[in-house]
Amino acid sequence: MKLIITKTYEEMSGIAVNILMGLMYQNKRVNLSITAGSTPKEIYRQMIAQVKGKDYFDNVHYYNFDEIPFKGLDREGVTISNLRNDYLTPAGIKEENIHKLTMENYKEFDEMLEKDGGLDAILMGMGADGHFCGNLPKLTKFGNKTYMVPIAEDLKELMVGEVGDIKYVPDSFVTMGPASVFAVKKLILAVNGKHKASIVKKALEGEVTEDVPSSLLRLHPDITIILDEDAASELELV
Repeated sequence: MKLIITKTYEEMSGIAVNILMGLMYQNKRVNLSITAGSTPKEIYRQMIAQVKGKDYFDNVHYYNFDEIPFKGLDREGVTISNLRNDYLTPAGIKEENIHKLTMENYKEFDEMLEKDGGLDAILMGMGADGHFCGNLPKLTKFGNKTYMVPIAEDLKELMVGEVGDIKYVPDSFVTMGPASVFAVKKLILAVNGKHKASIVKKALEGEVTEDVPSSLLRLHPDITIILDEDAASELELV
């Protein structure tokens, strides 16, 4: 585990960009899984400036690692929609380089990844409850590959922020599980903000437990964890 603590969110984002761009310059197909949400917005802003219009990055293929469908709507899910808005479309990524995890293909997703050569890297954030990808506390088993997660009543209110209205909240969503993530060659975990400090401490210095799914990540043989000072403020071992 390589731990990097930065002064600012912008510096944290820049380091993540440097790691990703280093992989992308390779003279071979590069498969990346990237996260939606607030944490990577600056990462993508910086990457767009470097990637847009550069056909020598046509070797890079992108995958979403979870997906929340809109109930009753015939449209793409929340994650891929956000990835398109924040990065894929403004960066000019070709459609043939975008590979979607969906409610329809999740059972075959791990096999598809293997046929594509596996994921070279995955960029993730950490939720305030310790989740990574869609692996939630009390619902995660460390042996899970890509799987469907039921949305209980207490979770539906939280999902409204993702889909916009309670009527669009689905009964389930899909995510790469811990076993799928551990098959990825390199993990990049970026976390910022004082509100994440407590869970960062549990994930990095507490016991490895399914109650804090992100605690498992530190056992991966090649993980870089990038924190700003606020997110790292409760750590004792640094």
